[in-house]
Amino acid sequence: MGFVRKHLSADGLHQIVRHSFDREKLPSYPKSTISWQDCIMSGLAVFGLKFPSLLQFENEKWDAVIKRNLTTLYRIKNVPSDTCMRERLDMLLPRQFRRAFKTIFAYLQRGKQLERFKFLNSHYLLSIDGTGHFSSDTIHCKNCCIKKHRDGTETYYHQMLGAAIVHPDEKVVIPLAPEPIVKGDGDQKNDCERNACKRLLNDLRREHPHLKLIIVEDGLASNYPHLSLLDSLKMKYVIGVKQGDHDYLFDWIKHAKANEFELTKNKINHKFRFVNQVPLNDEHHEYLVNVLEYWEENAKGEKQYFSWVTNVEITQDNAFELMRAGRARWRIENETFNTLKNLGYNFGHNYGHGNENLCTNFSMLMLLAFLIDQVQWLCCKQYQKVKIKKRTWHLVFEYIRSLFRLFCLNSWSQVYDLIIAPEAQPPPSWFGQPLSTI
Repeated sequence: MGFVRKHLSADGLHQIVRHSFDREKLPSYPKSTISWQDCIMSGLAVFGLKFPSLLQFENEKWDAVIKRNLTTLYRIKNVPSDTCMRERLDMLLPRQFRRAFKTIFAYLQRGKQLERFKFLNSHYLLSIDGTGHFSSDTIHCKNCCIKKHRDGTETYYHQMLGAAIVHPDEKVVIPLAPEPIVKGDGDQKNDCERNACKRLLNDLRREHPHLKLIIVEDGLASNYPHLSLLDSLKMKYVIGVKQGDHDYLFDWIKHAKANEFELTKNKINHKFRFVNQVPLNDEHHEYLVNVLEYWEENAKGEKQYFSWVTNVEITQDNAFELMRAGRARWRIENETFNTLKNLGYNFGHNYGHGNENLCTNFSMLMLLAFLIDQVQWLCCKQYQKVKIKKRTWHLVFEYIRSLFRLFCLNSWSQVYDLIIAPEAQPPPSWFGQPLSTI
């Protein structure tokens, strides 16, 4: 438990992020009192404290109390101006954020905090999906993808491919480093989700060569190139498949000798039909997949139908768990993207676009702040009590920001104690002077 408290507390996690950039080869910059780490941690503070804009952070950071708290809680020695922060973060390569995500994940493994995410023979479910985080008809950079319209106008946009460890019984998700979907240097064509997924999966296997994974994705991923890539990387998969996209496959299983069974749990009727080792399509007849069909009917008579392809052999014993794995794909949309967009993180707001990587790097920092929050929700009893007491994430973040603005704070533990039981804590101070004496 000491290990967990030290490294997976808010104070430890911020230290991990700062130290991860000590090992990165950062771009050269004219001599300055502002270090790269100060710029990166200042960006992290913007998203960790859920400031609605960079301008508000710029206006408030000059306050003496806030400046002190940025030093004690975010390890920032010299707070940069917004111009300095934008210039520096624009120069960073998005890949340089990967080490921070990877290191936090490693500490979660070492602290045995991922045990509760194990599923289906000790595998981890990795949900992958894409989302947009910037779109404009005027603002753009050299890395923007471009959509050309029939009337001759253009829309510039940025997207990213997110990946998160999920579990059907857990609301907490563990996001891994996302993969930007952007144009590279000199590229004339737009990047796409399929190419981004190749990069993400290859990086993931290189960084975690022995991690037992089951990839869960939507029906767009049920194609031969992608499934064969997963096989080559020794990854299992449970991926949605639609009849409209796979007429050959569904015609085959319609005439195949299938296994069928039904069961009822919690007043819900579950019906399964599965066939192992059938060809994915006519073009790749030699590539065989296992197909699971599932019908659900609740007590009100409402019905749903789902179908998946998998490289896990389907049996009557594991069909129910495979169904749960396939449906857990929605966790990345509901518990990740929805939280970022609607529950205080301001995902999609343009904090700054820059000329190269600023827009993408701000999104990387936002995901990193989200990871820190999720790890605390998973591991930190204080943070869990804060959430229970304040009920909504909006109120949690509002209280943290209020304390950050008003009082000199010495640790994140003190912040959480002041929210959980303020009457039981020593009076907080304003510049070293107890509040009760001011």
